Amino acid sequence: MTERDNLPLYGIAFIFSFFVNMLLLTGPIFMMQVYDRVLGSRSEETLLTLTLLVVFLYAMMGLLDCARGRILARAGAHFQTALDKRVFFAVLHQSSHVGARQGTRGLADLEAVQRLLSSPACLAAFDLPWTPLFLLGIFIFHPWLGTLAIVGGGVLVAIALLNQVSTKTAQSRGLMIMRDADEMAAQMSAEGDTINTMGMREAAFARWRRLRNWGVGTHMTQSDRSGAFSAASKSTRLFLQSAILAMGALLVLREDLTAGTMIAASILLGRALAPIEQTISNWALIQRAFEARKNLKDMLTKGPVDRVHTQLPRPRAVLDVRDLTVVPPGQGQAAIRMCSFHMEPGQALGVIGQSGSGKSTLARALTGLWPPATGSIRLDGATLVQYDPDTLGRKAYPLCSGGSTC
Repeated sequence: MTERDNLPLYGIAFIFSFFVNMLLLTGPIFMMQVYDRVLGSRSEETLLTLTLLVVFLYAMMGLLDCARGRILARAGAHFQTALDKRVFFAVLHQSSHVGARQGTRGLADLEAVQRLLSSPACLAAFDLPWTPLFLLGIFIFHPWLGTLAIVGGGVLVAIALLNQVSTKTAQSRGLMIMRDADEMAAQMSAEGDTINTMGMREAAFARWRRLRNWGVGTHMTQSDRSGAFSAASKSTRLFLQSAILAMGALLVLREDLTAGTMIAASILLGRALAPIEQTISNWALIQRAFEARKNLKDMLTKGPVDRVHTQLPRPRAVLDVRDLTVVPPGQGQAAIRMCSFHMEPGQALGVIGQSGSGKSTLARALTGLWPPATGSIRLDGATLVQYDPDTLGRKAYPLCSGGSTC
């Protein structure tokens, strides 16, 4: 994969995230100064100075936050652009193989990863490392407040883990079913003339609708579960902010804490737990992207390896086939066995036979779509894999596949 190419961009985003999260302390510190210093001294000059300073700091935080968002968006676009060609070629390769249905999903998987890299969930990932620092700050205010904040953070983490465990299976199943429904619709659309002519519209619609309803039901189950966990995390965070205010008020009544520190602790807790809540809210997007990345890795690993081909001269159309045996992809039985023939320039070869006798298989093997199981196909003495596929298609083979005349 090409995540390493984006490391400089991620490094800059991480640095910006450090300053953004440090500037998030502006609100709690401002509240502490207002409650403990301004209200006590009744100094309007101090309030004006603090307000102007806060305006400047929040403006800087906004600029840095906008900048890191733009950086991550470009990192996502760079990731997609860097893999577009490889994924596109892998899709073309797999779509030419019987049963290779995953190939048509490669571009959608690539887009899913790009959406995650450009989403707020990715920003939350850069904010999560600073959550322990904020919790430590609350602990410094008072151990009771710190303990409550840590327990509350643990509850939110537990909700996130439960969300992952309970929705992962439904997410994967629903996505697979919806993809199958889309592929079925595309296939029916391509065969629309046959379906209309044979009066199969209602039957085709019923078959597609049955699969579609199954996918919608599975998706709704996953959405309901994810929504419940998201609501639970939001309610828990709001409750924790109120609980820390109540505990802070108790400590103020006991003169163990100032009023400004109480307000600052509540704000700081909200800042600390916000990335966790945002991660839970975008969990469906995160799961989809991780699954898409796994699919892309499998497809690119198992797909053909791009190689540098030696530039061969234009073929003279001397074709030599020796003991050719071809097993169609996804099948365990050979469609062609021990086929041999030799053709010189100007010669023509006709292949006739019943349906399923191997005519299309031979055409696909001669055009390099399906590799031989045994034997060889040589063009001017070179095997087909020694030719660049584009060069082979343009110069060597104005052939056709699918059983047509070649």
